[in-house]
Amino acid sequence: MIAVDHKGYWIAFNKVAGIGPARLAALLAVCGTPEAAWKASIQQLQAAHLDRRTLEHFLTVRRQIDPDQEWRRVEQAGVHALTWDDPTYPEWLRNIDGAPPVLYVRGELLPTDELAIALVGTRRASVYGREVTHQVATELGRHGVTVVSGLALGIDAVAHKAALDAGGRTIAVLGSGVDQVYPMQHRQLANAIEEHGAIVSEYPLGTKPEASNFPPRNRIISGLSRAVVIVEAGQRSGALITANFASEQGRDVFAVPGNILGPGSIGANELIRQGAIPLLAPADLLEYLELSSWNAQQHARRLVASDPLEANLLAHLSTDPCHIDDLVRLSALPAPQVSSLLTIMELKGLVRQSAPLSYVRA
Repeated sequence: MIAVDHKGYWIAFNKVAGIGPARLAALLAVCGTPEAAWKASIQQLQAAHLDRRTLEHFLTVRRQIDPDQEWRRVEQAGVHALTWDDPTYPEWLRNIDGAPPVLYVRGELLPTDELAIALVGTRRASVYGREVTHQVATELGRHGVTVVSGLALGIDAVAHKAALDAGGRTIAVLGSGVDQVYPMQHRQLANAIEEHGAIVSEYPLGTKPEASNFPPRNRIISGLSRAVVIVEAGQRSGALITANFASEQGRDVFAVPGNILGPGSIGANELIRQGAIPLLAPADLLEYLELSSWNAQQHARRLVASDPLEANLLAHLSTDPCHIDDLVRLSALPAPQVSSLLTIMELKGLVRQSAPLSYVRA
């Protein structure tokens, strides 16, 4: 089990306004660990380029927060807190800009949740939008694809319910603490999601659902997903914010064509005009996900035990192609061994060849 003080410092930082992912990363680069960063000297804080206002605020808050007490509070609430250095932190989310340093989880995130699609849309869903959402979420749930959404009224709620009814998994991303379900009428739905998926948030326990929390949480919805589907969206819908985050993160955006006279379809139709992929049938998503390839990769992962040397190679790989000769040099492993490892990792879906003998993270 991870030491109390270790997680406690992550959670303590999560409660300091003004220290988000970028500033915390800068502090860790200077200090090495969350504990050392929490106890940092003024000189170290300045070396991390904290501005005067943030530095003074941190020094004040540091005297008020007990990291051990914060960790005990999370434990007593039965909530998991995943941090950047947790091996179970979702890999797809870890690789986005501004990944949350702490992810609070009610329920459980599973490795199979790597295969996820986000379904989002307007709170004022039409009969058409609800039916499309129900059909798509049902088909995804039946095929073992996790449905990600935001627990809001309208499209989000239909997506969660349909996935659960189909026997699938679903993840709800909140704009509040995981102990502050919003809207309140979705508490029963949230409990069902906790049983067959997860309720997640980057916000500390007790955080109320303030309006300013919801736009940032949308980057987590897209970050947990392979692609984002906008079912219905008005001209200023929050779903369009999710679509923008998805594009920035390199995720594909699908949009459901709607009535050109319907105000709830303006946003989705405009996305299609801008290059989003029109979603004409649930089967389009199943084909996009290449489920047969995914299933083969999962089978390979079950058959072939994980090798610590795989992590060594992954540490030297990114989205930029790296030639096998460079991997041999960087990893200090024999060329035949590197070649063998890469073959197995490719079967597992961990890496792929972007060009002959050049590899990237999958």
